[in-house]
Amino acid sequence: MDEAGERDEMNEPEPDVRRRRAAAWSAARRKLWTTPVESTVGESLGRLAELAGRGTAFTDPHELVDSYGGGPVAELERRVAELLGFPAAVFLPTGTMAQQVALRCWAGRTGSPVVALHPLAHPEVHENGALGAVTGLRTTHPTDEPRTPTAREVRDHPEPFGTLMLELPLRDAGFTLPTWAELVDVVDAARERDAVVHFDGARLWECAPHFGRGLPEIAGLADSVYVSFYKSLGGLSGAALAGPEDLVEEARVWLHRYGGLLFQQFPTALSALRGLALELPRLPSYVAHARVVADGLRAGFEEAGVPWFRVHPETPHTHQFRVWLPYDPETLTAASVSLAETSDTVLFRRWFSPGAGGPPGVAATEVTVAAPGLAWTEADVREAVAAFLSHLP
Repeated sequence: MDEAGERDEMNEPEPDVRRRRAAAWSAARRKLWTTPVESTVGESLGRLAELAGRGTAFTDPHELVDSYGGGPVAELERRVAELLGFPAAVFLPTGTMAQQVALRCWAGRTGSPVVALHPLAHPEVHENGALGAVTGLRTTHPTDEPRTPTAREVRDHPEPFGTLMLELPLRDAGFTLPTWAELVDVVDAARERDAVVHFDGARLWECAPHFGRGLPEIAGLADSVYVSFYKSLGGLSGAALAGPEDLVEEARVWLHRYGGLLFQQFPTALSALRGLALELPRLPSYVAHARVVADGLRAGFEEAGVPWFRVHPETPHTHQFRVWLPYDPETLTAASVSLAETSDTVLFRRWFSPGAGGPPGVAATEVTVAAPGLAWTEADVREAVAAFLSHLP
């Protein structure tokens, strides 16, 4: 899903408006990243055919297809467990389901229905209250600052909790991460309270450069980790939950109970295996180049004399970050479309309001730097900023 689309799926534009946007952004030759939701059905089927042709590069061509698991799905689970350094992993169709299953399994083990997490965490913002409505768990917030909670905040939190859930990176705070020392300390603080630690690692794949650690060492701080296959790896959909063998076996039971044990999922599993083989090794280069793009955006806004803007974080922690400008979202999104239609360039896509708690008169967007963006120099970014601003009133 488009990054802004996950946020605004309840407020989708009219079909004709969405089609125009998608057509403009998809057809443009210069862009920082691509997103599958801009594709037509025909284009997507073409990619599936290409994936089918290359599928043997990612799995045993003589392996039978899956039937309620097994086949490429089992191979994907084995690979994820190996990459993250856990004994086992289970494939689930959505990240929301993976989080629900993990947190309810830990609640049964700890005897506590309370999950400590950030108020900007995915279950609180993007899951329509599913954690309480479906799973019967309750949440508590060690901090409401736009960052990962500190060890002191976790240690001194007045309410008991059985599980601490940390989203890495914290997407709705601008894809921000703590330092490695801060992360170790906050995990230790949870352990002091006899709580287990679960990582919402939907975007954990791209955190390694910031921490300067490998994935097994990062994931090894937690008792369980959820990862996504489409957000950064370009898969069709799907997620995995990695952890101890007994937790994963219980998760398989809940996977069935939640209606997530689909008859066949080999196209999704193959696309995830492709992402692990091809995209995962490239992510460090995307993270490094995101810093070049962020510098170019700042320089472009300054050269144009924009009275106020914000690139957050100033030095991106991953290959994604936020940009803020003092206009309404509709005006900025329209400028994004116009730039693509007139200049064959996509700098930004959809813009959104900061919500009731944000300052009035400003809007934000999320920028991703992936393979297409590696060709952009800082000068290219500055030039694109000037062109984008020319489409604003």
